Amino acid sequence: MALRHIAAVALTALALTACTSNTGSEQTDAKPKATATATEQEPSQQQKTDAAQATGIPAEPTGANRQRLLRALAAANPDIVKYEDKAIDAARNQCSAINGGAERLDYFASQRFTYKEVTTSEAQGAQINQALKGLGFCKV
Repeated sequence: MALRHIAAVALTALALTACTSNTGSEQTDAKPKATATATEQEPSQQQKTDAAQATGIPAEPTGANRQRLLRALAAANPDIVKYEDKAIDAARNQCSAINGGAERLDYFASQRFTYKEVTTSEAQGAQINQALKGLGFCKV
């Protein structure tokens, strides 16, 4: 979706730079043409889910699975679950790093789970990574 936005901006910029002013007394009422992005449809929820899973991001947990994940995260750092939705999003994004074989996972976890007045250390990041792996949450 971001690539479409970038492409639309680039096409618009090209269209604007390609315009030339008329010399003399001739004037035209040229109007910009609609770009192809105006007719594209928003991706379906299934397409979004498939794209997330392709990058190693699991589906958002619900019910008992959500509560189990929040308890595991709270065991590593009780403050991170003050903002449950942020903690869930951070956990899902951390799975992308875990599933992608990234290096410095503990550092990335400490960064992802540091927000607002919540600070997470690398040691806590290591505990978070162990919890995510132990729960099997990051398996997509």
